[in-house]
Amino acid sequence: MTPKYPHIKVRLVGEDGNAFAIIGRVRKAMRDAGLTNPEMTEFICQATKGDYNHLLRTVMEWVEVE
Repeated sequence: MTPKYPHIKVRLVGEDGNAFAIIGRVRKAMRDAGLTNPEMTEFICQATKGDYNHLLRTVMEWVEVE
């Protein structure tokens, strides 16, 4: 499956696995790539609607995970 923003790459392996840390890394990568606040807000709303596994699936749907 190709993520919504395949040009945005976020490293998760070997990093802090805390949900807030993951969201922060993805949000920073999105901001650095020039995404708008509404796009980032949509990601955060979607990512936080479920459990930790839902968060990880959402991240992989939105960005390229390394």
